[in-house]
Amino acid sequence: MNPLDRFHLKHPIIQAPMAGVTTAEFVAACTESGMLGSIGAGYLDAASTRNIIRAVRQLTDKPFSVNLFVPDEPVFDQQDVRRAYEALQPIGEQLGLPFWKAPLSEPEFDGQLQVVLEEKPAVCSFTFGLPSMETMQALRQAGILTIGTATTLEEAAAVQSSGMDMAVLQGSESGGHRGSFAPGGPLVPLDDLLQQAAGSLEIPLIAAGGIMSASRMRELLHAGACAVQIGTVLLAAEESGAAPAYKQAVQEAADDRTVITSVFSGRPARGIRNTFIDRMDGAPLAPYPFQNDLTKRLRKEAAARGDAEYMSLWAGTGVSAAGSGTAAELLSRFLDS
Repeated sequence: MNPLDRFHLKHPIIQAPMAGVTTAEFVAACTESGMLGSIGAGYLDAASTRNIIRAVRQLTDKPFSVNLFVPDEPVFDQQDVRRAYEALQPIGEQLGLPFWKAPLSEPEFDGQLQVVLEEKPAVCSFTFGLPSMETMQALRQAGILTIGTATTLEEAAAVQSSGMDMAVLQGSESGGHRGSFAPGGPLVPLDDLLQQAAGSLEIPLIAAGGIMSASRMRELLHAGACAVQIGTVLLAAEESGAAPAYKQAVQEAADDRTVITSVFSGRPARGIRNTFIDRMDGAPLAPYPFQNDLTKRLRKEAAARGDAEYMSLWAGTGVSAAGSGTAAELLSRFLDS
């Protein structure tokens, strides 16, 4: 049985929870078009998470999902962070920020979980690991469907063992952060990952990674997925919260321009190759989330300047087929016979 059936979705499609892009308007537009919309709440605090859930509810009465980042527990080494900050100095100077403030973030996970339990969105999904068994029990008691993210068969098996209702299989083609439980790990193409999981697991599976067409969606559904998750194809949607320079870079990208890099956040993520990635190749990096904290102000300044060469342009393979239009218009390509 497909747990998504309870929501009476028009299409077996989930909008990927792209943190930083999924405004309330975007999530509602995707939801209203027949997908399961998703709030990418990974970088929000608890109050902002509550606010965006309520904002989406003002725009749609249909079910949607909230995605949370399970926090890493990195060892803070002041010298490592200092070296990473100094390595970024030339870029900061170029952007007019020779000495920018980079406050280190504190995990908001527990507060966000409490908000989810109180606000009760239809679905709560998790990236970078699994929550505690106590959390899983609380979510079940609240009637919230749960989805875990897996990049390997072993992670998918752990998602199943945790009691999650479904697993997103994130193939190596996926844009944005690798949802691996720990930074690094093997890169498994989606077809291989789906074949492995469908052959050995009972949990319903959602396929994700470079899905840009109706024919590709049908292939994955035939191979054992009960739904697909799409993100890159929606990045340049009119309702998307991506910065204008980001949308332009997506629309102008070539297929071979995406790479997996850790230079922006300290965790591997796939995005369009640009000057920032090239200049920071081999430079000392702080672990996630500290590297993300160090680069946040630089990326924000680059976006304000419209300079895509110094932004994190997360996108999956096949980005050149992303297109433009409303979320509903972009969804229509998956409905062709």
